[in-house]
Amino acid sequence: MSEGDATDTTQIALAQQFVQFAMDCGVLSFGDFKTKAGRSSPYFFNAGLFDDGAKLGRLAQFYAQSLLASEIQFDMIFGPAYKGIPLAAALAVELARLGHNAPLAYNRKEAKDHGEGGILVGAPLKGRVLVVDDVISAGTAVRESINIIQSAGATAHAIIIALDRQEKATENGHDVNHSAVQYVRDQLGLKVCAIAKLSDLMQYLAINQAHSFSEVHQRIQAYHERFGVLEN
Repeated sequence: MSEGDATDTTQIALAQQFVQFAMDCGVLSFGDFKTKAGRSSPYFFNAGLFDDGAKLGRLAQFYAQSLLASEIQFDMIFGPAYKGIPLAAALAVELARLGHNAPLAYNRKEAKDHGEGGILVGAPLKGRVLVVDDVISAGTAVRESINIIQSAGATAHAIIIALDRQEKATENGHDVNHSAVQYVRDQLGLKVCAIAKLSDLMQYLAINQAHSFSEVHQRIQAYHERFGVLEN
């Protein structure tokens, strides 16, 4: 087995472990949920339910392991308000524990007009910046982060997320033939690292169909056939 094959195997195993962890935490649930694009999705990923120290600490381990396996190089970490703030902070702590200490910054939604002022908190933005978030639903939030980072004279270099839904994005209410992740990577020029993808979830469900997941797997497969994107 080559080094690349070994890395792929490790990442696949990590993704499967993350799917199980997200389900155990209730972060990944199944049913009938309306997405931002107005679609009826058979699954829902709610990172807000990583809601205690133990869960957040384990989540940070998944982020850190995926990031280090990706070999993405960066100079500092940025957490976009609001969900990105605790995620970025947790990742920074875990990376430091592993011997990879990095500066951290995040933004406020509204500029502060007293004290230190401004919208940025933490270390000055500089160099290659890694953005940390839960998912990419559209490119809008990422563009906002890019604008903040570039305005500070730094470079938005990469983004790490928990789950890549691998489905078509929408523009002006219409489906397009690329996902939000593909848009961020190919049009905005950022490297993208995801702990897990929808394909990892479907693989998990296929393997565990005997555990009452057969119907769920079929529904998600049908959803992906309708709204999924081709990988490239």
